[in-house]
Amino acid sequence: MRALAGVFGLLLPLQVHLAAAANAFAGSSLYYAAGLRSDSRTTLLSGMQSAGMKVLRVWLDGQSYTQKGTDIDPFPDLEPTTICNGDASCYNDTVLERLDDLMVDAHSYGIKLIITMHSFNALAAGDVYGKEYGTGYFYEQAYPQQAFDARLIHILNHVHTTLGKPWKELNQYIFGFEAENEAMIGKGQDYIQQHQQWQCDRANTIRGQLGDNSGILVMTGGESWLSESVQPDWLSCDALDVISIHAYGAGDLETSAIQPYVKQAQAAGKKLIMEEWGACYYDTENNDCPSGTPLSVSARNANLKSFANAITGAELAWLYWEVLPNTDPHDGSDYEIGIGDPSWSTLQGLAQEALQAPGAFDFSAYLL
Repeated sequence: MRALAGVFGLLLPLQVHLAAAANAFAGSSLYYAAGLRSDSRTTLLSGMQSAGMKVLRVWLDGQSYTQKGTDIDPFPDLEPTTICNGDASCYNDTVLERLDDLMVDAHSYGIKLIITMHSFNALAAGDVYGKEYGTGYFYEQAYPQQAFDARLIHILNHVHTTLGKPWKELNQYIFGFEAENEAMIGKGQDYIQQHQQWQCDRANTIRGQLGDNSGILVMTGGESWLSESVQPDWLSCDALDVISIHAYGAGDLETSAIQPYVKQAQAAGKKLIMEEWGACYYDTENNDCPSGTPLSVSARNANLKSFANAITGAELAWLYWEVLPNTDPHDGSDYEIGIGDPSWSTLQGLAQEALQAPGAFDFSAYLL
């Protein structure tokens, strides 16, 4: 019996270690998800569920017409005509109310949302902040930062139309919040490095509303590539939980390229996620994908497998850009894959594999 006790004593730590092991996971972005009609929403969410995808990343930018071949119900920007700066009567909450419905449906499919609260895309296209401050003063001057913080606070305190609670308390429906998609991306890497504090200041605003034990993550929203996405001051920003990587260059989508950033994040006590990546439909360089000669299905599938396996090999969770609820019309920069498209089954299988793969960061408490 003493000998057996010794064996059990050796086995117990191993069992505890195995129980604590983390897994990766997969998900998708869909920037116009707030406009999805019921049938498209069901197609998207059921398809994601079939792939084992756990997270859907959504934006708040208004959309007025068909996107990526998806017929949508149009919706305006949250601040459609003027900077609201906290005036509750000024915000148009249509997009928030649309996402109220989406997050309840997503929950029933085992999926949570990442809420991207603004985008550099909208800023550069001349939304109310872009028209007033452009893409420089917006990040540099005090008033636009104050007004933008008021926007973040308004979103976090939006009371869900059916659940009756503010979004900041909905950790069963929301995976994370990020202030802006690819903040400052059009200004270049040097500018981002010089203005790292902007990201931490916005994270502090979000954290101030969430508190320290909300069960919802505060994220960065990514940049253009690996080194641009992982800034040193963000690794030391207490209010940030997750550093989001966006990467499309083939050289960034290699395990050996990703692993040093995994180690940096681990050393800093942060989580890392590959929040955007994709495999170009055309025969161009993967990060230059506006047009070209379509790749064969087998060639594109080989790229999908290579990139996804590299990310999973670095033990990162990932979100694909983007899964569509319809056939991909192949317009504009084309990384999208529609559910039922020739490459869908390949992406579906890779997402399922990610869910079973080891993860360098434990997100289990934040997933359904």
